[in-house]
Amino acid sequence: MKIVQSIKKFLSNIPMAGWLLGMLAAVLIEYFWGYDYISYYLGLPKIPVLFGAIIMLKDPLMIPGALAYDIVVYVLPVCIVGKVSAFFTNPLAGAMEKLPLWISVLIHLCCFYAILSLWAGINDYRVLVVKLTLISIILTISINVINGYQGEFSCSHPGFMAVGAYVSSVITLFLFANDKIFGAAVLPPTLGPWLFPVALIIGGIAASLASLLVAIPSFRTRGDYLAIISLAFMFIVKSAVENLNVIGGARGMGGQPDLAPLPVIFIWTMLCIWVIHNFVTSIMGKALNAVRDDEAASESMTVKTRKTKMTAFMFGAFWAGVAGGLFAHVLAYINPGMFSINRLAEILAMVYFGGLNSIVGSIVGAVSINILGEALRPLELFKWIIIPLILIFVMIFRPYGLISFREFNAGKLLAAKRNK
Repeated sequence: MKIVQSIKKFLSNIPMAGWLLGMLAAVLIEYFWGYDYISYYLGLPKIPVLFGAIIMLKDPLMIPGALAYDIVVYVLPVCIVGKVSAFFTNPLAGAMEKLPLWISVLIHLCCFYAILSLWAGINDYRVLVVKLTLISIILTISINVINGYQGEFSCSHPGFMAVGAYVSSVITLFLFANDKIFGAAVLPPTLGPWLFPVALIIGGIAASLASLLVAIPSFRTRGDYLAIISLAFMFIVKSAVENLNVIGGARGMGGQPDLAPLPVIFIWTMLCIWVIHNFVTSIMGKALNAVRDDEAASESMTVKTRKTKMTAFMFGAFWAGVAGGLFAHVLAYINPGMFSINRLAEILAMVYFGGLNSIVGSIVGAVSINILGEALRPLELFKWIIIPLILIFVMIFRPYGLISFREFNAGKLLAAKRNK
């Protein structure tokens, strides 16, 4: 315990700018020397794609080399560079404190994206994992609006995701692709990247409107009826899509144009975090928390409880639809099976693992479950035993998740670390 406290104290004066500089150093070390030198001399066949977890599970004899690789490439450079650079990154962070907060946030985000892009660009598998993780962040934060801030239990997110995925796919295939179902492209494909946000927004609006099929009947009742109705909605959407041959039916729909590169998904994820953060900290968000804590008392204090709940429900559904549209264009293929009970289990696992009523918790949950799921992929069936066991322990010791009922303070997070 004393060792942990000593390390924490040693690293306490590193600002966010210093950590980013350390991450950049680690990524550059891996980019230039990871394959030809470090992994070679540690006896690894290639650069570990996910911090060596997959290699260690496939071949236990590689565990020492993979752990040494993580320490040499990631841990030591990040900590050493961050600590050594604190003498100038702290004044730099102090100077940025004088700027408007949004400018400081934008600068840090651009630096973080550059590092993330460089790390992911080492191989295509990392790019796919990062894309799916960012989409999972959107899904987790959006369902947290309903299951966390609103205090309900909704099971309809895969259905909203499916609506957004199919609607946006139909639009892009009809307008920008030569498709077997929709025929020749109506518009030049070069316009696709510019009009793709419109397709995503339309998909989100469609999901939001579809959410009324759940919200109108369920919010007239109390208790667990929302969970039952929303679960039925998910199965109804799945069955409807399976029987609509015009959009591929059970075979699915493929051939979506490549309109969701990493920069686009990153921008949409940051936009989602910003918009939902503003929503839950606004007057509407405070009213939502009041309704969650005591609906009768909120009603007596002139809060329009039903309108508040329906607004939040449609808002969460909109972002689920956007995430579905991005998901469809990342994989360039969707089928009804992708939006089944398994998808619901993943989404619920992410939100309850990370923490309710917390955007930071949603991000932690989405990243943790996605990375853990990919890292445990070599175990095949046993993966679905380990992850539920972890969730069970979290629910026992942290019933509301790892990071619950907490909001991040961007100003404090990016500020200089001054010695006390």
